[in-house]
Amino acid sequence: MERENNPIRIGITIGDINGIGPEVIIKALKDTRILSDCTAVIYGSTKTMSYHKKALGEEEFAYQSCKTAEDASPRKINIVNVWNDEIKFELGNATETGGKYAFLSLEKATEDLAANKIDILVTAPISKDAIIKAGFQFPGHTEYLAHLSGVDEALMVMVSPNLRVALVTTHIALKDVSKALTKEKVYSKIKAMESTLKKDFGIIRPKIAVLGLNPHAGENGKMGSEESEAINPAIQQAKSENVLAFGPYPADGFFGSSLLNQFDGILAMYHDQGLTAFKALAFEEGVNYTAGLPIVRTSPDHGTAFDIAGQNKASGQSFRSAIYLAMDIYRNRQFIKEINANPLQEQKRVEDKRKGRKEE
Repeated sequence: MERENNPIRIGITIGDINGIGPEVIIKALKDTRILSDCTAVIYGSTKTMSYHKKALGEEEFAYQSCKTAEDASPRKINIVNVWNDEIKFELGNATETGGKYAFLSLEKATEDLAANKIDILVTAPISKDAIIKAGFQFPGHTEYLAHLSGVDEALMVMVSPNLRVALVTTHIALKDVSKALTKEKVYSKIKAMESTLKKDFGIIRPKIAVLGLNPHAGENGKMGSEESEAINPAIQQAKSENVLAFGPYPADGFFGSSLLNQFDGILAMYHDQGLTAFKALAFEEGVNYTAGLPIVRTSPDHGTAFDIAGQNKASGQSFRSAIYLAMDIYRNRQFIKEINANPLQEQKRVEDKRKGRKEE
């Protein structure tokens, strides 16, 4: 396997410097046992991290500065100085300054990911309002990374040890969800869900539960037609291709029933339908995974939490889980790549060489 004896190089974006991003990074990495498997490369500045570690009283949190990710010391915490500015911090506030540095961190990290200077990406939370003021032109990380990867649409998947919830629509207004739910779109998301469960999570024959949009999954058309016109036809098409997709299930009853434990993945129709239930069940350890991309990117399942920024109240568990999940997916992809390599090609070359020697 490639890079078998080397630690996985994890690029970490700092997120909004006025939120809890730096705090959860520090808390996730301060138990250095995590570094037995990885090299941490934080994109930000030593001045920024120094400010936050002092605010948290984490004076023993150790890191080293490096000019580029290529100079990072293996199995250590490294900081690439993307900027050296003197910054006025406004903890708890969504400012254009906070958005500017979150954007700079993300740009540099994705540039290095494309150049193979890091292996995977873990992103700290951004304020969408602040980063858009700084020139960011996407609804969120998911859409930005899909654009950079040349993918029409990525699949947002929320992951915990016992739960995987993906979304058909993500960062759009609720009033626009119905119009966005076509048979083709739902079908493509079912297929993307199956693909990521196989490739990234190592599940050979995944079972997928598909939720309805309307109360009672439409009640046979009495409460809406999206189920009969888009969702169920998409499920039937997937089934005809031997995909184990079932539903549509009423969302309210599904998450509180025994059905929850009978599926490898759940496909929700819109953001809050899936995420409200997910965060109620797995908030502390939940991870946001961007599936369907050639790269591996995860993030914690929470936001900037400006209301508690700088108060040493944030938990680092979700960010730590995001790091471990990213490493697991990276290893799964490497393993699948290895077992799918064609040994017959090399064997044929050897046989051709032998034949050539005999003919001489």
